[in-house]
Amino acid sequence: MAVLQIENLRVSCEGKEILKGVNLTLQTGEIHALMGPNGSGKSTLANVLLGHPGYQVTEGKILLDGVDVLELSPDERAHLGLFLAFQYPLAIPGVKVAQFLKRALEAKYRYLKEKTGKEHKFQVGQFLKELREHLAFLQMDEAFVNRYLNDGFSGGEKKRMEILQMLLLKPKIAILDETDSGLDIDALKVVAQGINKMRGPDFGALIITHYQRILDYVQPDRVHILYNGQIVESGGPELAKRLEEQGYAVLQEK
Repeated sequence: MAVLQIENLRVSCEGKEILKGVNLTLQTGEIHALMGPNGSGKSTLANVLLGHPGYQVTEGKILLDGVDVLELSPDERAHLGLFLAFQYPLAIPGVKVAQFLKRALEAKYRYLKEKTGKEHKFQVGQFLKELREHLAFLQMDEAFVNRYLNDGFSGGEKKRMEILQMLLLKPKIAILDETDSGLDIDALKVVAQGINKMRGPDFGALIITHYQRILDYVQPDRVHILYNGQIVESGGPELAKRLEEQGYAVLQEK
């Protein structure tokens, strides 16, 4: 079991405090949802968890299995088992999807060998087999892997690409930053299926979203509401439904 602990996290950007003492614990085997209005700090939290250099952590800790990841680079955090699905995935012309995925897995195995001393050999045949299986599962054509990463992709293709990475890399904890935004209902269902496929004792996820609709397909164990840089309420799935009915205006009373 892996545990992600966020303790009294305070974060600023360009002199403005955005996160004002966030506390949250997520472990493998659980899926949590983080909801809140625009400007509440949701994407800031996602970026800080993976080490975005544009934010300054002024107080608090981020622990993964007891290791303070604030001392680590983004790639080291990823190798330890953290994963971020971007709200706005960047295009990388000149780098093909298959090449990108292969290099990512090779880097992961190389890191594991360095840290454990055990051989984690990359097997091309196994990689191609899993890649084809995941492409079929996500309803993506195999020709997709010969395209440049996110270059000319539709919004739905970019989000499926994020889920494809997650399925192949098998992180311990995935942070999904508004992966449902801009998706039609068919693409939303496919993305949700990808998250549910990972669900199990070795995987945990924090789904960051504005809306209830993805939670109709991915049942969260816990729901947290982030407002004005703080988690103001936590509860079960019913909390998301209540928020959907009442809107975010009710948070101003807290």
